[in-house]
Amino acid sequence: MDYQIRKGDSIEKVTRLLGVSWEQFRQINPNAVSRSRKTGRWYIKEGAAVSNSNSFQGALSNAEASVKENSPRVKDGGGNNNRWISYKVKQGDTLSALAEKKFNVPVQDIMKDNGLQNPSLLRAGQEIKIRIPSSEQKQVVTASWYGKNHHGKKMANGNAFDMNAATLAHRYLPFGTRVELENPGTGQMVKATVTDRGPFVSGRDVDLSYGLAKKLSVVEKGVSKLLMRVI
Repeated sequence: MDYQIRKGDSIEKVTRLLGVSWEQFRQINPNAVSRSRKTGRWYIKEGAAVSNSNSFQGALSNAEASVKENSPRVKDGGGNNNRWISYKVKQGDTLSALAEKKFNVPVQDIMKDNGLQNPSLLRAGQEIKIRIPSSEQKQVVTASWYGKNHHGKKMANGNAFDMNAATLAHRYLPFGTRVELENPGTGQMVKATVTDRGPFVSGRDVDLSYGLAKKLSVVEKGVSKLLMRVI
């Protein structure tokens, strides 16, 4: 199907009309989209001819490859963008579980950074250092949100939770860490600050405030895939 973008058309309307996601639309029609320098938000160009042609299979493969490249893995090297955290090993911790389930980094990186020769020799009380993704890397994260039922209650950083503030909960990023979040389906982007701990539900990576979830258009979904970058 071919279509010419008209004045007043929204991203949601055009992608729904063509039956494609925003990510697919951008891959198929790169000349029909642009990004505001002021806000960073995507927009579609009036008058541009667009299509949902199935000939974009190659482009779709490139998009999938891009997601794999941006998955939460830490690059080798000690560049200035690397961030480090300390972690005290708890009873029952294993190196593979810490690497793959808690911190989303390769086991080999933790071993190398801490001079570990045998991954089975972790002991309770031992402190290890973890290299987390640089500010140039985007992570694919599973996000949920919390709001009214927690509004005004104390967060892990000691402050009261404001459901409309640009804050989020993360299991290990230091309080005050700034991140950029993007909804890959709409192109909407926001910046936020880590102020709380969580989520404590298996398979989820971050808990957004209601305010963030609203700006990213994920309130109704409840749980969504987002792109996150430490800034």
